[in-house]
Amino acid sequence: MTYPAFFAEVATLTLRDPLAEILGAATDGLMTYGYADAVKLAGHSCPTVAGAYLMTFKALGKLYPGSVPERGAIRVEFSAAQADGVTGVTAAVASLLTGAAGEGGFKGLGGRFSRRNLLLFATGNAAELRFIRLDSGTGVSVSYRPEVVPAPPELQELMPKLLSGEASTEEQMEFGRLWQMRVKRILIDHVHDPELVKIFGLAQ
Repeated sequence: MTYPAFFAEVATLTLRDPLAEILGAATDGLMTYGYADAVKLAGHSCPTVAGAYLMTFKALGKLYPGSVPERGAIRVEFSAAQADGVTGVTAAVASLLTGAAGEGGFKGLGGRFSRRNLLLFATGNAAELRFIRLDSGTGVSVSYRPEVVPAPPELQELMPKLLSGEASTEEQMEFGRLWQMRVKRILIDHVHDPELVKIFGLAQ
């Protein structure tokens, strides 16, 4: 597959997955994920997928300062219900990266490595999203404000024509270019913008 060039510029996330190590799927259990992996999972690249990737990336950096995060040892809690808004899409990306799963997840081996019930919804947390280490109980809350990086006016003008099927081939291509230009700004140009992704400290 051919992706926009900026996908390769997005910071990658390396985690250690003890289950992958034991089953011989990855040397030392080390697994590296990039933005393209999130895109393949979701089937598209958009501000929501970009935000889910960034929130998870930044949260794990806070939870595991100076060390490699442990995949499968993190609980992910959403304040909203799974069917609300874009929660389901965000959860899918967070699940990919952290290994956290709902009740249908991997049940474990000999009482270890279970991924079930680590992805929770409608928790009532004040924060949009919360990541919690199972070993220490330390958690970090995260929120995402995509409006910090608004869509270009030209994109908004093309949207009605695209949705109605009236856009020409050239207009469709321009729409896609403008759409990914905004995603690039989120992931590259504003990656360190404290107003885009807010981290609410560590707490137990």
